[in-house]
Amino acid sequence: MKKTSPQAIFIKSIFVAFILFISATPLFVSAQNAPEFRVEPPFWWTGMKNPELQLLVYGKDISTTTVNLNHPGVKLVNKISVENPNYLFLNLEIGTDARPGSFPITFTRGRKTEFTYSYELKQRKENQAGQKGFGPSDVVYLIMPDRFANGDPSNDNVPGMLETADRSKPSGRHGGDIAGIMNHLDYLSDLGITALWFNPLLENNNPSASYHGYAITDFYRTDPRFGTNDDYLKLVDAAHEKGLKVIMDMIFNHCGLNHWFINDLPMPNWIHRFPEFTRSNFRAEAISDPHASEFDRNRMLQGWFDTHMPDLDQRNPLVSNYLIQNSIWWIEYAGLDGIRLDTQPYPYKEMISEWGRRVAEEYPHFAIVGEAWLNREGMLSYYQQNSITSGGYNSNLPSVTDFPLYHAMSAAFTENEGWMEGMARLYYVLAQDFLFPNPHMNLIFLDNHDLTRYFSTINKDPKVMKMAMTFLLTTRGVPQIYYGTELLMEGYEHHGHGEIRKDFPGGWQGDKVNAFSREGRSAAQNEMFDYLRKLLKWRKTSKAVGEGSLLHFIPEGGVYVYFRILGDERVMVVLNNNNEPKTVETVRFSEATGGFSTAFNILNGHQVALSDGIKIDGKSALVFELKK
Repeated sequence: MKKTSPQAIFIKSIFVAFILFISATPLFVSAQNAPEFRVEPPFWWTGMKNPELQLLVYGKDISTTTVNLNHPGVKLVNKISVENPNYLFLNLEIGTDARPGSFPITFTRGRKTEFTYSYELKQRKENQAGQKGFGPSDVVYLIMPDRFANGDPSNDNVPGMLETADRSKPSGRHGGDIAGIMNHLDYLSDLGITALWFNPLLENNNPSASYHGYAITDFYRTDPRFGTNDDYLKLVDAAHEKGLKVIMDMIFNHCGLNHWFINDLPMPNWIHRFPEFTRSNFRAEAISDPHASEFDRNRMLQGWFDTHMPDLDQRNPLVSNYLIQNSIWWIEYAGLDGIRLDTQPYPYKEMISEWGRRVAEEYPHFAIVGEAWLNREGMLSYYQQNSITSGGYNSNLPSVTDFPLYHAMSAAFTENEGWMEGMARLYYVLAQDFLFPNPHMNLIFLDNHDLTRYFSTINKDPKVMKMAMTFLLTTRGVPQIYYGTELLMEGYEHHGHGEIRKDFPGGWQGDKVNAFSREGRSAAQNEMFDYLRKLLKWRKTSKAVGEGSLLHFIPEGGVYVYFRILGDERVMVVLNNNNEPKTVETVRFSEATGGFSTAFNILNGHQVALSDGIKIDGKSALVFELKK
């Protein structure tokens, strides 16, 4: 008897489960929240490098209509009908001779016109934003919009939105919005930030926990409780005027259960479906593991993130194209400078690679950081563009989230020194940078919206906080700071996400304190704010930190010394993880200090002779510019 392979058993079980699910659940229903008629993308541009455009058209029995359009340079190549007759996909070719303007697309049945849509082709902007991208010279400030500031209380509750604002609920909507962010751009610019990353601002029309933004119900609409699409454009423009780049958070793995196309699915394989709720195993390691079972890989890729987050099937070319075009639409429409991709390993990697290629085709210097939550350097490097560990796979994404360095920073500054502890943790992570094609593009961070606040991680020690912030802002990589870090905000992830996503004090009318102003901050908060501001302002001027190489020396006696070097520009950083002061002799560092006689302390303005050695207090950091 022929033995059935485990892979075949799994495939058969999935097939049977799928059939059971289809037979038990209506696939195509008349969804209450589905539009009567819709075209996505709602408009496009002439002059794109890729002339192909695929329109998703939704309407009652739209697939049975005849499609007509007439615009010079625009050709209807073909139309694709799918299982659900309410959908039609139109493949257009936008020729180089196509001119900006609007033209009708008509959908007729017999002699009757069922639908008409005026489609617009816009002119691409000259010197479109996104050509600069973001990089190691930037410092990214992460904002959860609902928790930052409420600039327009009138949109806290909007008719048709299922969840209303309630600040008493840690997981409820609190009312922060785009207007609130715009009101405090000066605060961010003055702090020394150069780039803003917002958690998703798109519509999340869900009955609960909609504030975080990761269960999108409309990929082309800003959530009205944050503002409008026009408000989003104004935010980007205002940020650019103040020298702040904008990074948009995008999700390709899943959407919200209340997305209109989920309630009236185009086809069975638009999402992954099971006879009962099946959660991902969250084992991203299975994707790069050469010994992984297909069962584990499929459970990772096909399982849902949560009960309210249907898992999109990017193997379906219509799904993948829909997502890719949506991201290009937002880059062009809003003039974005970068994208942060949520859960990079969870969508099918082939689609991510194609997405990265197509974005780079239109915007050659655009920057994308993929959230690859992997705690080992080799596994993480798999997901960076041109990886040497991926066995030929290329994600085409230039940046990844550096979780190995995050874990090292979480422990290094609060433990006793040892062979692999303390400052050695930092050294050994960076010593494996040979695994990354470009470690300087790694996004580095002390915390974010999913992690315990760093001030709580280090037992609320201001000295340690300053050391860690100094390292974050002077080592290799693209630093990211979570909102409120400058205020020593606290919160433990295991107490619930609401604890690590508290409201920024002063962002709401009636708040007892206003931490946006110096008067509203405590002495400890102002001390941290001033320290961070000085570092950030100086960092803007330091090409060695923003563009230079990293040269570091093995930590000895709890002291870690490293240099950032760009030509004759040298920055020397000394970290003392001991409680007692130390004197560091500089002879050991002559390959970096040779030809330089003095060191200028950028934090206090003092100058010391390198020949005298460097004196450093316990639990502190020094940053020097070397002078000849």
